[in-house]
Amino acid sequence: QVQLVESGGGLVQAGGSLRLSCAASGRTFSSYHMGWFRQAPGKERDFVAGISWSGGTTYYADSVKGRFTISRENAKNTVYLQMNGLEPEDTAVYYCAASSFNYLLSTVNYWGQGTQVTVSS
Repeated sequence: QVQLVESGGGLVQAGGSLRLSCAASGRTFSSYHMGWFRQAPGKERDFVAGISWSGGTTYYADSVKGRFTISRENAKNTVYLQMNGLEPEDTAVYYCAASSFNYLLSTVNYWGQGTQVTVSS
């Protein structure tokens, strides 16, 4: 069992930056591929970024490529999402996710509760 707790969301102006963190419980964090999804009001939950269990491979949605960076510290059971150049279209609830299958997180084993990110124009 893995529990995921996100933090770091908030309100930021367009062009600003935020860093999301996801703290995981359990001793098996390093065996999971991790990632971030987001869900805007009235829309489906979309993949944002994924990172392999070792941190050696990352993958991004086209909409955030070049602006967002995913990273992880297995010693701290934590995964991060550094978001730069934020746009109003990035406004959403951001969810941390863990997958035992792949870093594309095509199948998610565990979800966090979400953290709100709001970007004002």
